[in-house]
Amino acid sequence: MLSKRIIPCLDIKDGRTVKGVNFVGLVDAGNPVELAKIYSDNGADELVFLDITATHEKRKTLLHLVEEVAKVVKIPFTVGGGISEKPDVDALLHAGADKISINSAAVKNPDVINELSQAFGSQCIVVAIDAKLTDDGWKVFLRGGRDRTELDLFDWALEAQQRGAGEILFTSMNNDGTKSGFANDALAKLSNQLTIPIIASGGAGTMEHFKETFEFGKSDAALAASIFHFKEIDIMDLKRYLNQNNIKVRL
Repeated sequence: MLSKRIIPCLDIKDGRTVKGVNFVGLVDAGNPVELAKIYSDNGADELVFLDITATHEKRKTLLHLVEEVAKVVKIPFTVGGGISEKPDVDALLHAGADKISINSAAVKNPDVINELSQAFGSQCIVVAIDAKLTDDGWKVFLRGGRDRTELDLFDWALEAQQRGAGEILFTSMNNDGTKSGFANDALAKLSNQLTIPIIASGGAGTMEHFKETFEFGKSDAALAASIFHFKEIDIMDLKRYLNQNNIKVRL
């Protein structure tokens, strides 16, 4: 069995790490380069860097920040935000990213998943999905949660896999920033449906929440932001807790 991964997430706005609740009410959470080094040095398995306003502002990811983060980390590093074509990925990989994450661009032009996975390998392509449980089921949202689509979460995740995605990063907008636990029912359904790894995002508040998403949500990795940024949970303490509860992690 593969080890479960713990992944801090740096949501970047105006060059700073920020965090909100349900995708709004953003507050400053620190310098992304300093945070990245701390996480790399203190047991994180991977790091995700999301330039959360790049798509909304119709610009590319902040390359200089990616380069600065890449200099200080020794763990795999995924970058997302404003990526829509091969030159974007080329530039980010040259800047030091190991993987890239696409979201809105993939929904608008699903062929981009095929193109990027063929050009760079599926292991490099993470398809991020922001979805909200509505009266009509789980619906996919774009542009940092601003725009609702009629796409079903599970249909879209399956299509992304078939087109060459190497991982799915699923963020529950209902759970995001609430610290009430991950959307484990939806995660378990995704896990049963797909063969590629699924990263759980949105809702981490306690160590038990990580245990639950690995056990009941069948997640392959769990991503969190504020509880790490504001030192509510130490990553190595979390890993020791998971290990004691028979969940395989890298110590």
